[in-house]
Amino acid sequence: MGELRLMKGNEVIAEAAIRCGCDAYFGYPITPQSEVMETLMANRPWEDTGMVVLQAESEIASIHMVYGAAGSGKRVMTSSSSPGISLMAEGISYMAGAELPCVIVNVQRGGPGLGTIQPSQADYNQATKGGGHGDYSLLVLAPASVQEMHDFVVLGFELAFKYRNPVMILADGVIGQLMEKVVLIDQRPRWTNEQIAEISGTWATTGKSKNRKKHVITSLEMDSFIMENNNLRLQAKYDQMKDEEVRFEAIECDDAEYIMVAFGSAARICQKTVQIARQKGVKVGLIRPITLLPFPEKIIAEYATKVKGFLSVEFNAGQMVNDIRLAVNGKTKVEYFGRMGGIVPTPDEVEAALEQKLIRG
Repeated sequence: MGELRLMKGNEVIAEAAIRCGCDAYFGYPITPQSEVMETLMANRPWEDTGMVVLQAESEIASIHMVYGAAGSGKRVMTSSSSPGISLMAEGISYMAGAELPCVIVNVQRGGPGLGTIQPSQADYNQATKGGGHGDYSLLVLAPASVQEMHDFVVLGFELAFKYRNPVMILADGVIGQLMEKVVLIDQRPRWTNEQIAEISGTWATTGKSKNRKKHVITSLEMDSFIMENNNLRLQAKYDQMKDEEVRFEAIECDDAEYIMVAFGSAARICQKTVQIARQKGVKVGLIRPITLLPFPEKIIAEYATKVKGFLSVEFNAGQMVNDIRLAVNGKTKVEYFGRMGGIVPTPDEVEAALEQKLIRG
């Protein structure tokens, strides 16, 4: 068993990065995720592991530093909050097009614009529908606990290198600032140059040699027929993600008449709502998507023939609800409840919305 600590969600992102053998972190401070960089700087991992930690001049600079480091086969990551991720969008699209692995953490704050520093889930569409240009997809993980903030850094790097694709950890200000007990993994060594050449030798820039042909990493291709084939290859990879990487948690769904769907801290609130509703004799369940992309559409479609309705609970104006409606495909009722501007609803509020919109609606 690893080391047990009481830590904040943002802090554990940094700790997990160091312990899993991350080579470099490039970022820029923005509330409510600034503790990620602050913790990295305080821990000074460059003294023990050689990990590079650098505050770039902007979010735009940091994502392109990630591009360069990832292109050399390194395990590299960045973190930001909503407006900062918007600035990174072009670079993220470049990395998806160049098929480069990295981990990107978004601890969401309320928008639009500069909005508020309070928690939000309003970046769902940005993360899952492509915040940048082109037909690309990220693999998006949604933690609901400090432990998952830790675990998803480790998992994120595994998936990023498995698919040669950026992976986003889409958290929110609640999880980022929350303090909980967490079990930390033991320190893992960074990859050696020989290991990088073995793992990433077919695509990474590991240096010129007499046995290695010229290799340029780019997402640019001027021949339309080759570019179409590149896109078809990418779409096949995204289909593989859908087949192999869907993750979700189903709570009290076996006998449920109504099912709520929520991710992140909203799912924690809904777990209490399930208890409240069942104490009143209403059979309510909860589906918590752990991967927002790929979305657990099959399990939702399966329950659509068994329940009287779904309620999507989100800290936004209603974004994930559209994916639920697509999965349900008209088989049953789908409603939305949410709060915006950094307001976090109580379990009783959610239960009242369930009563109003589904049971009596």
